[in-house]
Amino acid sequence: MATEVRGVVAREAGRPAPLERIVLDDPGPGEVLVRIQASGVCHTDLHFQQGHIGTLPVLMGHEGAGTVEAVGPGVDYPKVGDYVILAWRAPCGTCRFCRIGLLHLCAASLNAEPRQKTPGGETIPTIMGLGTFATHTVVAALQAVPVPRAVPPEQACLIGCGVMTGVGAVMYTAVVRPGSTVAVFGSGAVGTSVIQGARLARASKIIAVDLEPRKLAWASTFGATHTVNASEGDPVQQIKDLTDGLGVDYAFEAVGSPRVLSQVLRSRDLAGVATLIGVPSADAQIEFPAQEFFGMGGSLRVSWYGDCLPMRDFPLLAQMYLRGELLLDELITKKIALEDVQPAFDAMERGETLRSVISLP
Repeated sequence: MATEVRGVVAREAGRPAPLERIVLDDPGPGEVLVRIQASGVCHTDLHFQQGHIGTLPVLMGHEGAGTVEAVGPGVDYPKVGDYVILAWRAPCGTCRFCRIGLLHLCAASLNAEPRQKTPGGETIPTIMGLGTFATHTVVAALQAVPVPRAVPPEQACLIGCGVMTGVGAVMYTAVVRPGSTVAVFGSGAVGTSVIQGARLARASKIIAVDLEPRKLAWASTFGATHTVNASEGDPVQQIKDLTDGLGVDYAFEAVGSPRVLSQVLRSRDLAGVATLIGVPSADAQIEFPAQEFFGMGGSLRVSWYGDCLPMRDFPLLAQMYLRGELLLDELITKKIALEDVQPAFDAMERGETLRSVISLP
């Protein structure tokens, strides 16, 4: 029996996304129905609404936590009643990457068939196969990862994208060594999660770079040992001044700007690792002197979802939170209702929030 739900649907690029009635078909084979209890409002969702990535119309949201209410044919795991975080990547197990053990690079990530329709029968795709700005959604079973109920939904949902992306970029993409030096360009939700990852990796010096004093104060909360205000001078030189003129062992770009990436590359020590996390716009171009890049050595890496495996890593991060090692409460600037998504986007663009979280009782 189909379920009638409410969801936020972006239809016109650059226009506010209205809250609509949606008819949600029952889960099919290998799929589950999840009642959403909380969803983070991520900058990627705003990119979709603005038409910078993806196509419209689309049911928005991709950071979600909730409870499995029904399962489709052939689903043994998760079970009805399980409390889950939703992942926008779920390895298929059979593609060319999965077959050689590189499941985090899966080229055929599992998604449910589009089950969301308007009352008139129009099928509405979902962001990243999830669509968490809704009271319910249908996803592939392996996209729903059970975690302990002791992690509240508003905190749990953040693990589903921003936190996992940042911490994973440190743990799995760059593989930060204990005692090393780190610079993080951008102190939003992902950047502060990179900072947390560097703290958990026992980096000796963690330098946060941003233009906003408020964001730099947030960065210090999550583990930055030093801050650099890029509006007050060349951030590359400021980083070198903090590292005896050498630069850092690891530098992360969490903005999505070619100009910032150029600064990231120049802020490294010899043989340093640069990691691109921020999503560039479709027309962005990277320019950097090839001889300078060769002379510095090291590497430039791209982090997709923190190169994580959700089935392994979501429970791991949940346990880190429960032990007090991973800060999630402090990421939540404001709890909102489904009707408040647009004001949350506006506050995000003004730099007033780390994360607004939709809370669905």
